[in-house]
Amino acid sequence: MNLAIPSKENVVYMVEQMKDKLRMVNVDAMKSESFDEANYEDLVYLYEMVMKRDTFSPSEMQAIVAELGSLRK
Repeated sequence: MNLAIPSKENVVYMVEQMKDKLRMVNVDAMKSESFDEANYEDLVYLYEMVMKRDTFSPSEMQAIVAELGSLRK
């Protein structure tokens, strides 16, 4: 998958991967269809940051979820 090319499929993939990695409890709040390509670069940056880490502190998790919330349409 080439994440350098903005597409709806890439958005769905990144959001789903982040939900799995973060083990989000309220996955309905982060439906992949709630995101579009308008904030694609920001979403890629957040995706890469999340996927590089193995663990997150509670405050980091809160910040990530807040950032994902701000990227929703």
